[in-house]
Parts: sequence; structure tokens; C-alpha cells
Amino acid sequence: MTITITAFERSPDRGKGLARDMRVRWALEEVGQPYDVRFLSFKAMKEPAHLALQPFGQIPTYEDGDLTLFESGAIILHIAERHPGLLPDDANARARAIAWIFAALSTMEPVIVDRETARYEEGKESWYDERLAYVEKRIRKRLGELSARLGDADWLDGKFSAGDLQMISVLLRLQSSALLEEYPGLCAYIARGQARPAYKRAFEAQKAVFLAISAAGNSP
Repeated sequence: MTITITAFERSPDRGKGLARDMRVRWALEEVGQPYDVRFLSFKAMKEPAHLALQPFGQIPTYEDGDLTLFESGAIILHIAERHPGLLPDDANARARAIAWIFAALSTMEPVIVDRETARYEEGKESWYDERLAYVEKRIRKRLGELSARLGDADWLDGKFSAGDLQMISVLLRLQSSALLEEYPGLCAYIARGQARPAYKRAFEAQKAVFLAISAAGNSP
């Protein structure tokens, strides 16, 4: 059976490749696995059929035969463990690559998402500027630590892995800010990820959905 993932019918990122199904698409492209996409409206995401797959009413989900998964990190780890190409063969290197998946999701992404939350939900508050400054200070600390660890290397630990895929996907959430420009090494790191053929295929596939909606006069 062909793998099926779910994605936004009308992604709020307007074709920028930031929705989390992009990470799963990229992983599947890296390991050369075909997949189908089931597009969901925001209404459908909260209905029983989808909640049976994703109890929090989010995307993406992953279905392969009798296996259903949710949470992009868990899905990517499953893909990487099942198919060659995203995890090293050496046991220690494999464990380190998995650690970077968790670092991207547990250490880097929360502070980045906190900035997005502050912008969209607290932007009109009198204390917003002070709050934003605090959040961006925390982000800079994490970016500085990550940049120092990466150094002059192409990837986080030897060859490109699922850890890099997840980390770059998380860092891309800052692409609309000037924060990344303070860290040229991380900008180059992201660019290397985006230059990978698998990333390009995944990005174009996700962007095509937005373009099709726009062409039909139904831009989100």
C-alpha cells in the first residue's frame, strides 16, 4: 500500500513550505518512498474521522497499512528507521542523529514558536515590545549555541541525517525575521538543506497546492 499523509487544504503559510507536512514530504523524498496526500480543511481537521488519527486535530498524520502515526518528529524517525538514507549505520552515530531530531523539536522549536505566538496573539498588548525582546534574546542564545556546535561543518554530525532535516525545518520558521542573518553559518547550513534535490521536490509539491488554489481564485 502507498503511504498516505495529511496536509492543509489551504496552508496558512501560503506556499512557503513551513507547514509540518513539509518535513514528512522531505523525509519521504530523501528515502525515495512514494506517497499520497489527503488534504484537509480546518473544519475537517476537527471532525471525528481525523481526530481518530490525530487526537489534537492537527497535521500531518502518516498511514502505512495498519500503522497510523501523528507528530512530525515521530513520523520522521519512523521513516528514517525503516528506510536507508536518513540515519547512519554506525550505532553511536545513529543515536547522535536521533538526539538532534529531539534537540530540534525540544530545544530549538519551542522558543521559535514562542516568538510566533507573541507576534500573533500578543502584538497589541502594551508590553509586547518588552515580551518580544525577551523571546528574541532566548532565540539568539539557542542560535548562538547551535552555530558554535556546527562550526565550519556542512552538517551537524558527519553526513546529512534526519537530525539535519528536522533542524533545518525548524530554523526555516525564522526566515521572515532578521535573526538568522546574525548567524551566517546557520544561513549557509539552511541553504545546503534547501539545495538538496529531495527538499526541492517536497517544496514544489507543497507549493503547487497553494498555486492551484490561487489560480482557482480561492487564495487562503
